[in-house]
Amino acid sequence: MERLGVDIGGVIIEGVSAAADTSFFSDNYLKTPALPGAIEALQRLADARFGENIFLVSKCGARTEARTREWLSHHLVYARTGLDPAQLHFCRKRHEKAPICKDLGITHFIDDRLEVLGYLESVPSRLLFRPQEAEVAANARHLPAVTRVESWGEVLDCLLGAAPPPSTPPSKPRL
Repeated sequence: MERLGVDIGGVIIEGVSAAADTSFFSDNYLKTPALPGAIEALQRLADARFGENIFLVSKCGARTEARTREWLSHHLVYARTGLDPAQLHFCRKRHEKAPICKDLGITHFIDDRLEVLGYLESVPSRLLFRPQEAEVAANARHLPAVTRVESWGEVLDCLLGAAPPPSTPPSKPRL
């Protein structure tokens, strides 16, 4: 059974908006936008491939966890995508995503941090979403195990389109 794991910050929620007052870390965090196409893509992934087997897995502190829960509710993410709020998981350290994914049987994971994807050895298909170049350089040893994507459109192409089957490692990473 295929199961998709998705990070939240920098993958679903825009980390820093063009308007500094709508950064997720400002007082106006509820105004922080979703990344373009994120909500619609999650709905398509549920409808076309993963069904109810989509899990949100995020590393953050307690304050950001509370804000994330509120943001997801405020933006009607569950109602708009069909995702189950019970399938929301948080951890406090990046490496803690690995045992969560293993316990959940995650087969595909989308994250904006190559470091995190490097820990997810039990996950056969790992998508690196719009990473920061300095973080990629620091964790470049993990690049052969991931497919790099720059938008939710590319995620959909990879997971639903004519891209190589996600259950097999890509022949070479996209750079």
